[in-house]
Amino acid sequence: MSKKAIVTDKAPAAVGPYSAAVESAGSINVSGQLPVDPTTGEFAGDDIKSQTRQSLTNVKNILEAAGSSMADVVETTVLLTDINEFGPMNEVYAEFFEEPYPARAAFQVVALPKGAKVEIKAVARR
Repeated sequence: MSKKAIVTDKAPAAVGPYSAAVESAGSINVSGQLPVDPTTGEFAGDDIKSQTRQSLTNVKNILEAAGSSMADVVETTVLLTDINEFGPMNEVYAEFFEEPYPARAAFQVVALPKGAKVEIKAVARR
């Protein structure tokens, strides 16, 4: 099985021993994306909506670097530090996807790197 790392300057660089995404056998597996603006290295904002928008923009940019798009996403996982922010997160999430929507799991976690409110990973297939 061959694997190809996906790299773009339109999303934050990996800060550890992982790839932003890996393409293999027609599947693109995007690592969890924090709400980091790649031009500043800082969070896009302090609220859940701005952080969700940036996380999903990072996912979108990584997929585009792989020659794919959000329309190819079949599954996402959303990690939230406060499940009570699910509603506002979901409002922004809906801006990025059209029917048929990807399968999704959402979890509350104790903490995320750098104190983020949200982290989102995705799987796309062509």
